[in-house]
Amino acid sequence: MNAIIRPLVVACALMICGAAYASEAPVPKHMRWSFDGALGRVDAPSVQRGLQVYREVCAACHGLSRVPFRRLQDVGFSEAEVKALAAEYQVVDGPNDDGDMFERAGRPSDKFPSPFANEKAARASHNGAYPLDLSLIVKARPDGANYLYSLLTGYSDAPASVEVPEGAYYNKYFPGHIIKMPPPITADGQVTYQDDTQPSVDQMARDVVHFLQWAAEPEMQERKAMGMRVMIFLIVLTVFFYIAKRRIWSRIGH
Repeated sequence: MNAIIRPLVVACALMICGAAYASEAPVPKHMRWSFDGALGRVDAPSVQRGLQVYREVCAACHGLSRVPFRRLQDVGFSEAEVKALAAEYQVVDGPNDDGDMFERAGRPSDKFPSPFANEKAARASHNGAYPLDLSLIVKARPDGANYLYSLLTGYSDAPASVEVPEGAYYNKYFPGHIIKMPPPITADGQVTYQDDTQPSVDQMARDVVHFLQWAAEPEMQERKAMGMRVMIFLIVLTVFFYIAKRRIWSRIGH
């Protein structure tokens, strides 16, 4: 009997905890994104700026290990630019003829390397906290884009009633409000954009969210375009079959 009851009790406890967590999680800001909706598209200039924010602000702690450099050509980078960018990274490869691993300059076929050799090294560098890989972070969080934007812009001084432990920070959009990650985007002009866009905190947060959305689903625009073509085809096919049905049954009726 215990073998039957115990899993049920555990499942009920998980459901209760999950409901409590959801009820405590703050509602993120609702933003308008170019990639929303059935006709959503990639904002390539914003993705390019977001890559710059990621590299200069986020990459020291967070990896992007599922994104190959070559996909950057999809958002406006030339082949030469992608090769040059990839070569700025050192990638572990091997084994060589002697059976040893070695480092080499990155190639377009490589993926963004992690800033740490393994999880333990990452935790040791961050007082036990583990900086997540950002490749799929937009898909891994409910309302991912809005949540990330809210998190990046949600740091503030804690209310008098909230005690923030040493080494932690207050963020009104983080569940529980206490987060160990320092505010990554702290001031206007933290990044110098190569175009004429003003790098305000709001703009930098928007751009890096655009980049992470693209990183999580590089094929999004093609998928949505294919979906629209399929819907148009099905509508035309439905009209055709309806007309054919009317003509066939009209002859049978007479």
